[in-house]
Amino acid sequence: MASPLLTADFASEFPELAVRFQAEPPPQPRLLVLNEALADGLGLDPDWLRSPDGIGLLTGTTVPDGATPVAQAYAGHQFGNYVPLLGDGRALLLGELTDAHGHPRDLALKGSGRTSFARGGDGLAVVGPMLREYVISEAMHALGIPTTRSLSVVATGADVQREGMLPGAVLARVASSHLRVGSFQLVAQHARATEDLGLLRRLAEHAITRHHPQAAQAENPYLALFEAVVEAQASLVAQWMLVGFIHGVMNTDNMTISGETIDYGPCAFMDAYDPATVFSSIDYAGRYAYGNQPLVAQWNLARFAETLLPLLAATEELAVATAVETLEGFMPRYHGHWSAGMLAKFGLTGSVEAAALIDQALALLKDNGIDYTSFFRALSAVGRGDAQGVLADSIFGDWLARWRSMGPDVAAMDRVNPVYIPRNHLVEQALTAAMRGDLAPVQKLLEVLAEPYREREGLDEYAAPAPPEFGEYRTFCGT
Repeated sequence: MASPLLTADFASEFPELAVRFQAEPPPQPRLLVLNEALADGLGLDPDWLRSPDGIGLLTGTTVPDGATPVAQAYAGHQFGNYVPLLGDGRALLLGELTDAHGHPRDLALKGSGRTSFARGGDGLAVVGPMLREYVISEAMHALGIPTTRSLSVVATGADVQREGMLPGAVLARVASSHLRVGSFQLVAQHARATEDLGLLRRLAEHAITRHHPQAAQAENPYLALFEAVVEAQASLVAQWMLVGFIHGVMNTDNMTISGETIDYGPCAFMDAYDPATVFSSIDYAGRYAYGNQPLVAQWNLARFAETLLPLLAATEELAVATAVETLEGFMPRYHGHWSAGMLAKFGLTGSVEAAALIDQALALLKDNGIDYTSFFRALSAVGRGDAQGVLADSIFGDWLARWRSMGPDVAAMDRVNPVYIPRNHLVEQALTAAMRGDLAPVQKLLEVLAEPYREREGLDEYAAPAPPEFGEYRTFCGT
């Protein structure tokens, strides 16, 4: 296979937001994992990707004709504090390619070396965190949740200084685009400073064309863009909540315009149900706790609205009123998605009684420290007459009788309630083994997570909650 066709659309269209960089050559690159199905969908030959030239592409050292690797510039609110310039400190957008469905896709790297946005960092990444993003993002894809995807992880052969010397790696990531709320924040900042809306308008039109083309037909395309992003994020966060996913660092530079999940740093899946659950070691105040995610998403969207105000209406007063009206629709949209999804998880149809029953169940889960994911598969087993574990004792006695009386659709429940999620203890075991050079646990975990809704024999340990000795879990950004 010849080198793939990559274009430099973003780099050529937005030189103001792109700084050209070359990846650091890894001394001894070694392919650890390759997503063959994703490669095929992108028109990339997996066998070629395993070749020296292919690994060169996956580490950014072999740049195809037509590609222009760049670090993207953006701003962002990090834990509520505005940073006027962030950007890709250790990432490179290699270019864009077209997938099998004719859709443009970004091909980017993480851990490819220090850029001018590194702010004192080394621009490198470590095997463990890069494999973590690979595992979690592919699990999210298998769950049907919009996400950036991982194409490969390549060990660099060089050690990286973190808490000690750790093996370095580069992740290749694929996304509909890497446009973020933070991208618009940087451009809006420029518009205010220069009183020139040209770049802001161009970026908004690019986002419409790339992600929300239906907005182009609206009377006010920029308002329609905002409405589309509000809807995409309402749906996305509802899906996170339904599977117990906690992003961990919902800064505005980590919220995409496409509605894809991006930047899997200190993320994790909740074990025992508790809205206050926090895993991130740097989220001291619980800003990004599981139960706060819808509110944070709305807050981030308010920041996005602020960037679009000059495009929404002729006067600032009218623009603010228009933006607020749309933003107020976020929570009803979110609750609509969440409620429909939760009804499906319980096998029920909508009614006041069903809503009350769901609220009561979630309260019982929280009060009794019950594992969120396994509860739903145990519940469908009860619906088939097989009460086991916590559902066999008296905790849920009265509640179960009322649930049964509503005639739940047990088969439908199994289609939306996963058996297998990236259990935190299994992820850590697999990554620890990988750091020692043993990739078998990672490969097995990927195999199991590729079919999360189909229960299979011999995989009980992948469906079980963490053992008590696993203890309190903390995650780290891996930067």
